[in-house]
Amino acid sequence: MALRVCVIGIFLTILFSCKDDFEKKYTWHHIKVTATAYNSVKNQTDSDPHITAFGDSLKPGLKYIAVSNDLIKKGLKHDTPVKIKGLEGIYFVKDKMHSRKRNHIDIYMGIDVKAAKHWGRKKVSIVYGVLKETP
Repeated sequence: MALRVCVIGIFLTILFSCKDDFEKKYTWHHIKVTATAYNSVKNQTDSDPHITAFGDSLKPGLKYIAVSNDLIKKGLKHDTPVKIKGLEGIYFVKDKMHSRKRNHIDIYMGIDVKAAKHWGRKKVSIVYGVLKETP
């Protein structure tokens, strides 16, 4: 029993120290955006709903977002980590939106169209990480 507690303690220490290392690699920026949700279904995307504009594969359960082109210019480039207020975890920029969208993110919700509709359209605060320069 003591060994199990010790192993769990070591695992949690490593897990949380890795998170800190991950967070320290970035300069974090706050911004307020419009957020909607999308699914990997044909009527919401192009002919291949499981491939993003960056060429990544979409699979339900992944924490991915699409961003408007103006946000890409602000630093939300491919693979940028993003924290969305009100949602758990870190999302990653894996897709981009049509050029007519401005200051907008689209949260990937797999094939759960009902969840995407329930999310709707709202203003949210996000925090995104820009990789720090290494000396």
